[in-house]
Amino acid sequence: MTDGDLTYPERGGTRRSPLPPGYRPLREAVRLGHGRAVFAAAGDAVAGFRMHRAAGTRIRADAPRAAPGVAVDVSVGLGPLRVTGPCRVVWTVDTADRAGFGYGSRPGHPVCGEEAFVVVHRPDGSVWLVVTAFSRPARPLARLAGPLLPLFQRAYVRHLGRTLRRLVRRADDHH
Repeated sequence: MTDGDLTYPERGGTRRSPLPPGYRPLREAVRLGHGRAVFAAAGDAVAGFRMHRAAGTRIRADAPRAAPGVAVDVSVGLGPLRVTGPCRVVWTVDTADRAGFGYGSRPGHPVCGEEAFVVVHRPDGSVWLVVTAFSRPARPLARLAGPLLPLFQRAYVRHLGRTLRRLVRRADDHH
């Protein structure tokens, strides 16, 4: 895998607790539904970038599914306010109760750090999207956003959760 182009040294840091020091941490969880079918549908939507695309995020990836080493350009916003962030998938998980991936920033990304999107099937049967990130501004625009950046990140995570919940609703109806 080519990870020499990552803009931070703590590769895989979203898999560990505590998150690396010196960054702004983010941990958010959104309930998606209940049951094995919801977990399977949500995990597939995350790994195949469908959650991001359905949420209005432009994704250009050099593979159809997240896998270590896959380059991903993430683009949000409209017109002149569109911001693109080059990333690389640094890890994936696909177990009986966890599915998802983490990607890290590459040169040109407005922030420096890592973000992970993991669907978790809890022992009580509930299914959650858990987003974990650590970041700090890397470009002037991100530094200017300052305290607004965490607010945007949290709102974006809630939007992703609502989008994923809508995508898996049919699977939850069978519960």
